[in-house]
Amino acid sequence: NEPLYITMFRKFDPEVDVSNRSKVKSSVQRSVTRKVLEQFPSLESHLEDILPKKAPMIIAKCPDHVNCVVMNDSVMFFSDRNDTYYPSLRLAHQYPDMMKRVTMDRGAIKFILSGAHLMAPGLTGETATLPDGLQAGDAVLVYAEGKEHALGVGCMAMSSEEIRTENKGMAVEMHHVLGDGLWVAPSLE
Repeated sequence: NEPLYITMFRKFDPEVDVSNRSKVKSSVQRSVTRKVLEQFPSLESHLEDILPKKAPMIIAKCPDHVNCVVMNDSVMFFSDRNDTYYPSLRLAHQYPDMMKRVTMDRGAIKFILSGAHLMAPGLTGETATLPDGLQAGDAVLVYAEGKEHALGVGCMAMSSEEIRTENKGMAVEMHHVLGDGLWVAPSLE
């Protein structure tokens, strides 16, 4: 499973980067909801609040085969070409237990917020938290030591065991971070 580098949100501008917005049919809306529920089973009791059946769902097409799921002018999720869904950070802040999390050392914060991917040494320090059993390709929320909210959403590029044994290379491919274009312009009107 080759990693897909979703870098578009670093300099995301809805006016330029959204090529098409379309209201989806109810069958597509059910399919998206089902896939989101498969990936995030802990959201089942909140699904009607996040992706209500009666509200229109908009899919905004962006470069690099990225689709944004928009409800009430807010991006709720975005997906890559493999139909892997990732939550927007605003949604992740509302439902912090929706997915697995890693906690990085404080020293990596400035690099992540300036657009870098999370490297293995940022997850192997004394203050970092790396749960066992994470596999390459797993979606994760990235927290920083001592911070209450996630500062990014990403995809594991290596397993937990590989990170601990190798301690070098990209550990988490960052897709969306605080301060990027999607964070700054959360509405896709």
